[in-house]
Amino acid sequence: MANPLTPDICVIGAGSGGLSVAAAAAAFGVPVVLIEKGAMGGDCLNFGCVPSKAIIAAAKHAEAMRNGAGFGIGNIEPEIDFAAVNRHVHAVIAAIAPNDSVGRFTALGVHVIKAEARFTDAGTVVAGDVEVRARRFVIATGSSPTIPSIPGLDGVPYLTNETLFDLVERPQHLVVIGGGPVGLEMAQAHRRLGSAVTVIEAATALGAEDPEMAAVVLRRLRAEGVAIHEATTVKSVERQGETGIRVNIEDNHGAAAIDGTHLLVATGRTANIEGLGLDKAGIAFDANGIKVSNKLRTANSRVYAIGDVAGPLRFTHVAGYHAGLVVRALLFRLPARENRRIIPRVTFTDPELAHVGLTEAEAAQKYGPVSVLRWPYAENDRAQTELKTEGHIKLLAGRRGRILGVSIAGANAGEMINMWALALAKNMTVGDVAAYMPPYPTMGEIGRRGAIAYFVEVARKPLVRSVIRWLRNFG
Repeated sequence: MANPLTPDICVIGAGSGGLSVAAAAAAFGVPVVLIEKGAMGGDCLNFGCVPSKAIIAAAKHAEAMRNGAGFGIGNIEPEIDFAAVNRHVHAVIAAIAPNDSVGRFTALGVHVIKAEARFTDAGTVVAGDVEVRARRFVIATGSSPTIPSIPGLDGVPYLTNETLFDLVERPQHLVVIGGGPVGLEMAQAHRRLGSAVTVIEAATALGAEDPEMAAVVLRRLRAEGVAIHEATTVKSVERQGETGIRVNIEDNHGAAAIDGTHLLVATGRTANIEGLGLDKAGIAFDANGIKVSNKLRTANSRVYAIGDVAGPLRFTHVAGYHAGLVVRALLFRLPARENRRIIPRVTFTDPELAHVGLTEAEAAQKYGPVSVLRWPYAENDRAQTELKTEGHIKLLAGRRGRILGVSIAGANAGEMINMWALALAKNMTVGDVAAYMPPYPTMGEIGRRGAIAYFVEVARKPLVRSVIRWLRNFG
């Protein structure tokens, strides 16, 4: 090999987190090497967030055409050109791709190596015919779809998020294994684009969410014609005819079979650690990914791991958050600790489901009785004008009104959760939120009204009422 590269930082993986670390280091004039064996931009750009939201947007337009009568506009069944939808998805990817390209990062001053990386010892990585001996390493290799051990699965064609967006013909009947966010987002999108859709979930659909809030989403999906089977085990998969698939299931009613034309496996994600040579670098890992401290440091003090590979919160914005923490530590020697309590998440169904902080069950377990505050979309004037009255906000408040967690099920929940993520990050109270003034008419008023509900409870307390009666004596 030629003389080794000796940058300050070597980043392995050019997804959201890795790109953020590399760009920040280069911006401050720090020598940085970025290694990526696959497509620049990682899963989010090429197979995940971007294409999935593009197809969801197309499906949302189709559904709006079907439901204009409430506004005095005739309902129209849209003509869907699935190949054109596919072109829209890939046009969006192509529009964003230059921001993550080799050319752009090279221009920023990043030394980009397109090859597979592996550690050969605690301080050396080899990528192709290049050896890198960096002061610090950041592993940001992301994750891949988890493929469950289902008899017959390896003998039938199936889709994952890495292949779903290659379809140019609409599935006649899409069968989805997995009732988590990805499975349900794609189920609803394809149903709205004209496919029959069946979802099979071994436990509870959207099981990581507050059941009360998840129920809002599941009701809508079922009303739109998505068949959702919960507490259902997939026993085996087999071919059905020349082009079809059969999924053999079992639930508390017994055994049954579901026939479809396409099968989507959406059963979670697995950290990409294979081939990295972690053992040789003294980096601890398990089935969930690389083990890190709350400072995102691995067992090898020279190596950090961020994003999906460091799990368990596998979201693009988490990778970006991790990148910011690592940059603080590497460039400025500032203390930086991960705080999972402030990280929001969104399921981009329609209605959306957004959450940050503790759920009601988690808050009760940690703090005992807490105040549970709700406000419905139906009481919001803007929601009424747009006929988006389905859903509500749910706030959890602890002692002195400190905000512990927020869930929103309804239109624009993914945008509305932003303020609440800031509120938790700053340890705000419901009083702080009740004191701000959103413009009228906006859906942001829903959250403020929920916060004000806390004081309605306070107003009912006998001691407070006694004080008010006494204060009336002073005019």
